[in-house]
Amino acid sequence: MSTDRTSTRIVLASRPTGAPTAENFRTETAELPSLEDGQVLVRNSVVSVDPYMRGRMDDRPSYIPPFQVDEPLTGHAVGEVVESRSDALPVGTQVTHFAGWRDLAVLNAADARAVDTTSVPDAAYLGVLGMPGLTAWGGLTRTAEFREGDAVFVSGAAGAVGSMVGQLARLMGASRVIGSAGGPEKAAHLRELGFDAAIDYRAGDLPGQLAEAAPDGIDVYFDNVGGDHLEAAIGALNPHGRVAMCGAIAQYNATEPPAAPRNLAWVIGKRLTLRGLLAADFEAEKDAFVAQVAPWVADGSLRWEVTERHGIENAPQAFMDLLAGANTGKMVVRV
Repeated sequence: MSTDRTSTRIVLASRPTGAPTAENFRTETAELPSLEDGQVLVRNSVVSVDPYMRGRMDDRPSYIPPFQVDEPLTGHAVGEVVESRSDALPVGTQVTHFAGWRDLAVLNAADARAVDTTSVPDAAYLGVLGMPGLTAWGGLTRTAEFREGDAVFVSGAAGAVGSMVGQLARLMGASRVIGSAGGPEKAAHLRELGFDAAIDYRAGDLPGQLAEAAPDGIDVYFDNVGGDHLEAAIGALNPHGRVAMCGAIAQYNATEPPAAPRNLAWVIGKRLTLRGLLAADFEAEKDAFVAQVAPWVADGSLRWEVTERHGIENAPQAFMDLLAGANTGKMVVRV
């Protein structure tokens, strides 16, 4: 049976200066080659856009290679095998893989993983049971060394990772969970998710709002923002507090080097621990993550949200909207 091999994909047209614009992306079509032994043809159903991708648009050393100009962008996706030359992944298998930003992809079977989308929606493997979920779980339990009774502050708390961190902390016995998000609607949403207090950082006086939300201080700060949030958290952390540094979305589009928090000297006196993290740090513990988190997803104890856009040609706008904070939970593009 013949299969259409015309792939529509998003390529990097140019490197952005500051915030990405539509001119930095281009939609192209390409004819895909015939399969070789051990390969599959996957039709993507849903693709992910994530904040870390902004760093890949710059040509600079990082923990992951940068996107190349005039080449397709990549990222996590879920799709169906529509043609196969691999016994491990027959036609009809749902898989997750890293060839997103396109509707059709040829993959080595070893680079795809079969998933069950009959009991869990496909988008869950890009969010709560995917990289964001693993990042939240590992960052909280391993990097921040969360302990029952800790007071936890999360920035970017309405996003895919932040919303998970707050809920996991609550389910694991935090004494208090505080989240920061942009706007009153997102702050109200955090309270619906079970956060004890929600800060609208756009209202100003972040240190004052945090002091009011956490009168006894905080023990853990999960940082998705950096900048003023990290500075406020350092001020609020109790002695021997821990910071899990996951992201710094406040400076992703900055054209000048950001100023460090002005109170870094407090790290010394308070004997604080600041540790960076990557999702890859916890890959070997994925089974432990799923074993603990999947039951909470199944019984509704852990809520997960998706902001969904439609059409692969709209992936660039979805990504730009993500960087501007237009998402609640995981931002995905339904192909």
